[in-house]
Amino acid sequence: MITKSNDGRGGSEGVGDEEAQVIVVGAGPAGSSAAVHLARAGVDVLLLEKSGFPREKVCGDGLTPRSVHQLVRMGIDIDAPGWMRNKGMRWVCGDHRVELDWPRLGALPDFGLTRSRHDFDDLLAARASATGARLRTWVKVTGTLTDRAGHVTGVTASRGPGAEPVRYRAPLVIAADGASARTALGLGFVRDERRPVAAAARRYYRSEARTHDPYLELWADLRCPGTGRDLPGYGWVFPMGDGRVNVGLGALPQQRRRRPVDLRATLEHWLPRLPEEWGVREENADSPLRSAPLPMGLNRRPQYRRGVLLVGDSAGMVSPWSGEGIAQAMEAAEVAAETIVLALARPAGARREEALHHYPVEIRRRWARYYRLGNVAGDLFFSRFGYRPVLHPRVMASPQLLRVLARLLTHVSDEPAQDTIDAVLHGLLRLVPAPRR
Repeated sequence: MITKSNDGRGGSEGVGDEEAQVIVVGAGPAGSSAAVHLARAGVDVLLLEKSGFPREKVCGDGLTPRSVHQLVRMGIDIDAPGWMRNKGMRWVCGDHRVELDWPRLGALPDFGLTRSRHDFDDLLAARASATGARLRTWVKVTGTLTDRAGHVTGVTASRGPGAEPVRYRAPLVIAADGASARTALGLGFVRDERRPVAAAARRYYRSEARTHDPYLELWADLRCPGTGRDLPGYGWVFPMGDGRVNVGLGALPQQRRRRPVDLRATLEHWLPRLPEEWGVREENADSPLRSAPLPMGLNRRPQYRRGVLLVGDSAGMVSPWSGEGIAQAMEAAEVAAETIVLALARPAGARREEALHHYPVEIRRRWARYYRLGNVAGDLFFSRFGYRPVLHPRVMASPQLLRVLARLLTHVSDEPAQDTIDAVLHGLLRLVPAPRR
């Protein structure tokens, strides 16, 4: 039997194997979101998490309207304490600063949010548990179980040093175990080596002057010390609403030989440029500098094979345009859950497999052209020259051009198009050949 953890959710103590209709590996935004949608549909789902909650994760903590939309769909109370709303983005490049409000579209909210990943993931996991998913923390998945045909039938796991290994069985598994993608790697899912893995680093600072800023601030004119080259990415200052700001950098590898960027040195070079009254200085640091990889551009394919669906960072779903990954993870999780619910309504065998193969088809339909264009832009431009040339003074002086660029970078648009900018972006993407798989 499985005992309960102190917070009332399923823990990892006890003995014995478990069975379910679906196993979700990883309780980050992708895994917990998938578990929420599955449990709501009446599917018996096991959600396995290798650590406990709350926990630290390296992230900008900024949520665009696409993310807010997914949170609302899952019934998350975004008016509860801990959420910080924002109106839009403030772009900084040279002497130019421009504030861009989130658009008012019928399909998406007109505001964004910030919340620390320290308790954001905890909140989503709690939501999954409340909707009926069986959450098991401190359970590290170590491998997969397969039948004679090679179809995955569950996972093996460890519950700590000295503990007996345990088996969790289910006909379907969602791999949502993050950038490490251990489940996918163990099953031979191949990463496209042509797609870069970007990097991000962030640190919290106490800053009463900026903690309630109504805009997410993005800096495009940062230099990499020692090279004289522009950062192939951008810096951010995101208000947390709790007396702190999240300050960080995201960067593609430099194009020449795919060299990584020294994010620590670049951050130290940038911070003295921030106004002293903001208090973003060493004495006000509220955390160590932490970094993490950003697998982007749909770099692991296929997203379904032999009973396993890849969701979020394990499939490289981070946007090649902006480095955003939470919205994509939650959206793909809903697609995966809907696919599974329909598949489970069919008998096991060829008909069910046919339904499950719809998942990568739908992911391609939604994102393939957008990601392909972003991959090309990253390879040919952003990794070489950064974002500074894009935010040329003439562009910064044109509200209409900036709105088009902002919608392209953040993928905040309606389908079908509701305004001229949407129509322009949809027309642009239709010109991009869609990958076959």
